[in-house]
Amino acid sequence: MAESISAGSAGPDKPVVDIRDLKISFNRIPILSGINLQVRHGENLVVLGKSGSGKSVLIKCLVGLVEPDAGEIRVFDKDISNLSYEQLNEVRLKVGFLFQNAALYDSMTVGDNLAFPLRYHFKKLKPAQIRQLVGEALDSVGLQEAIDKMPSELSGGMSKRVGLARTLILKPDIMLYDEPTTGLDTATSKEISALILEMQRKKNISSIIITHDMHCAKTTADRLVVLKEGVIAAEGSYDQLRDGDDPWTKTFFE
Repeated sequence: MAESISAGSAGPDKPVVDIRDLKISFNRIPILSGINLQVRHGENLVVLGKSGSGKSVLIKCLVGLVEPDAGEIRVFDKDISNLSYEQLNEVRLKVGFLFQNAALYDSMTVGDNLAFPLRYHFKKLKPAQIRQLVGEALDSVGLQEAIDKMPSELSGGMSKRVGLARTLILKPDIMLYDEPTTGLDTATSKEISALILEMQRKKNISSIIITHDMHCAKTTADRLVVLKEGVIAAEGSYDQLRDGDDPWTKTFFE
């Protein structure tokens, strides 16, 4: 029987994510060249970097969507490269992933989009239980009134919020956000950033946030890291990096 995976298995003093000497190349071109990174329980970590710096590749490695060439990735103190298929799926249930485009099913209503992962992963749930969980998830992002809408009827910001609700419905312990405010107007971007912060405060979720949006970074980050040429070039709080001496890092804050 597969060993159960849970956030608690990492222990209170261990990071929920621990990446050691991670290396990845595509077609012999180095993307990540020895990344060492930890995420603590309840922490929001923002990852900055120019296009092509490997930011999205980094978080895809955490759920086994990209296989590294070398290094170790521990999630809840488990080396994911040594997990069985069933154990890896257990990890994926605990790690929510919000894609750039929200990835909603166009042919399903908002309610059915949220119900789908529940029906897939928890086949013993009764219809009334599913309806309750869907309602609670939509309420958490302020969109209960959208339950019967189709994705084509939603604005960009509403789609992002529905995508977040669909991810949160499985009650993840870690959230991975891939450019959560890309393509949104300023006001809606601020709403999404505030919602990420609210999820951290209410649910104590650990998050890795990939973003180019410096308002999002400032609002959500407990700590930031900056990727440059496959390595971590800088690390610290928003103010520390903004006020630091490195000219290249400071370009993100101009």
